[in-house]
Amino acid sequence: MNPVEEHVLNTTRRHFFSQSASGLGAAALATLMSTDKTEAATGHRGLPGLPHFESKAKRAIYLFMAGGPSQLDTFDYKPQLKQHFNADLRKMESVTMGQRITTMTSGQKTLPIAPSKYKFQQHGKSGAWISELLPYHAKMSDDLAIIKTVNTEAINHDPAITYICTGHQLPGRASLGSWLSYGLGSANENLPSFVVMTPSWTGRKQAQALFNRLWGSGFLPSEHQGVSLRSSGDPVLFLSNPPGISSAMRRRMLDRLERFNQRTLDRFADPETKTRMEQYEMAFKMQSSVPELADFSGETKETFKSYGPDVNKPGTFAASCLLARRMAERGVQFVQIFHRGWDQHGNVGGDLPNQCRDIDQPCWALIQDLKQRGLLEDTLVVWGGEFGRTVYCQGTLTKENYGRDHHPRNFPVWMSGGGIKPGQIYGETDEFSYNVVENPVHINDLNATILNRLGIDHKRLTFKFQGLDMRLTGVLDHAPVEALFL
Repeated sequence: MNPVEEHVLNTTRRHFFSQSASGLGAAALATLMSTDKTEAATGHRGLPGLPHFESKAKRAIYLFMAGGPSQLDTFDYKPQLKQHFNADLRKMESVTMGQRITTMTSGQKTLPIAPSKYKFQQHGKSGAWISELLPYHAKMSDDLAIIKTVNTEAINHDPAITYICTGHQLPGRASLGSWLSYGLGSANENLPSFVVMTPSWTGRKQAQALFNRLWGSGFLPSEHQGVSLRSSGDPVLFLSNPPGISSAMRRRMLDRLERFNQRTLDRFADPETKTRMEQYEMAFKMQSSVPELADFSGETKETFKSYGPDVNKPGTFAASCLLARRMAERGVQFVQIFHRGWDQHGNVGGDLPNQCRDIDQPCWALIQDLKQRGLLEDTLVVWGGEFGRTVYCQGTLTKENYGRDHHPRNFPVWMSGGGIKPGQIYGETDEFSYNVVENPVHINDLNATILNRLGIDHKRLTFKFQGLDMRLTGVLDHAPVEALFL
């Protein structure tokens, strides 16, 4: 029997009225109870009929630079700005066009233009302009597709990062990784399909908070939420057995608990009961799989050298990138690394070099490592933040230091592998890096592109909730950026 129909028949009248969402339960159990032999043989199964078409990527790694990297100091070279140093952008209405700015700079008497203090050079076949802050990115420019024109409507951190991660500025929606887990399932029975890491950083210490709803499942079944790996102690909280509890004792306890849960499931047909049962089993398997994952002893000296000196420091971005590669090898569907500290409202000259140093070599090493192991062609790697930074200075401006406010109108994202055409630059901004003048890419277009490379039509991956067919990319007319495709 079709698993959805089976669940509807098994749903009791009491549970139907208590939950008021029979469709939610049916869809949840469909992912757990499907018997289609064409689906993944291990781990939880995805939806029938997915992928919608042949996928170019089997997995994705999202390197999220939380706080908003400055495009003007990294990938969007604007040499003509030097002649406008300290000019008041407020007087240039043809550039600003009445666009809103944050309250952090709206009260300044002037908005002085701050050219980048950093040198840029062209690299690779595409002639990509890359800042001196990112020398390893310069070395791999031909591996990257750099999008200069990603844009969003959100202007403050929390709604902006919630928007790009979940497709909506308000909390409560499912995250990108949860949608992938829900739709595609997992080919790994010993590790989660969606893993999150939040490494340390060396830039501005006062960083914006990260909330676990950024990798939450929202209205999707809770088994699809991201599992956060910690940088110290047990990689996952409460994963280790307490003193005096052996693995055999834990197994007996879980077997007995499963019988109790099964009785509850038989009585109420609550899909979240089934989810709990699955999660207990996954936690038991992770007691052996996670320590093995985090054990770098089998890695070569050459690998450690490629990722840089921080790779052996637990909790660093470099260590997280190496873990991401190890997860890719083990069939983890989606890995997201949130690197904080990119919110340079002041002291760009002091903080931004540290942030770039944290991520530059590890990003390069991750791409090369995946490539050498034959994994890059079916692993999509994405790098970017929630918005960009302003061309005008927040606070005091000097030629050696300045601050930059939030700028949602355009910011850079790069992609590599997974069916993305390498060595290209997509989109163009005006001479002030303030507006898009060619090939805009909305964040929903970006998410549609990610889904497409994984074989998903973003318009067809939906979930009925509160009477609506929810989807990651919203209801407006967005589309994958096909110009980026191989």
